Amino acid sequence: MRRSLEELDEGALLRRIARGDRRAFDELYRRTSPWLTVRLRRRCADDDVVADVLQETYLVVWRSAGSQTHTSTGGSALGWLWTIAAHRLVDAFRRRARQRRVPAVQTFETVAPAAEEEALAGGIDADLEQALLALPPELRQVLRAMVLDGLTTRETSVLLGMPEGTVKTRARRARIALRRALS
Repeated sequence: MRRSLEELDEGALLRRIARGDRRAFDELYRRTSPWLTVRLRRRCADDDVVADVLQETYLVVWRSAGSQTHTSTGGSALGWLWTIAAHRLVDAFRRRARQRRVPAVQTFETVAPAAEEEALAGGIDADLEQALLALPPELRQVLRAMVLDGLTTRETSVLLGMPEGTVKTRARRARIALRRALS
C-alpha cells in the first residue's frame, strides 16, 4: 500500500484524504511540507510563525480536502495548498499587527481590597448588593473594571481580552439590569 501512495500525484492524494485516508495525508505532508516551509520562510523569518502557519495549513487540508476535489477550476493541488498557506500567513501578520497596536495596561499589585469588596463589606444598600450579585459573572466583571476600577473601554478590553464592542455591550447590559433590579 505504501508503494502505491508514492506513485499517486497530489490530486489523487487529496481525493483519498477527502475520504479520510490518514496514510494519504501523511504522504502528502511528507511530500509537500519541506517545499511549503521553504516558501513560507522566504516571506517570514520567524520560525514560530512559520510552524504555526504550516500546522494551520495542513489542518485545513485535512478538514477541507473534499472541497478541493470537487472544484471545477482545475487548479493544482499544490496551488491550492500554497493559497491556504499564504492566507494563513497573512492572517498571522494581521494578528501580530493588532497585538502591537493594543496598548499595554499597567497592572499593579493589589495591596488593599478591591473597591467592589469594600463597597459590599461597607454595608451598601441591600437591594444594590443583591442586584450586583444577581448579574451574570461576565457583566459583573466588565462593571467592576469600568466603574469600580475606573478603566476606559479600551483598557477594559485589553485587561479582559475581549473586543471593545463586547465590553460596551456588556457594560450597557449590566447598567440596564441594575436599573431594572433597583426600580
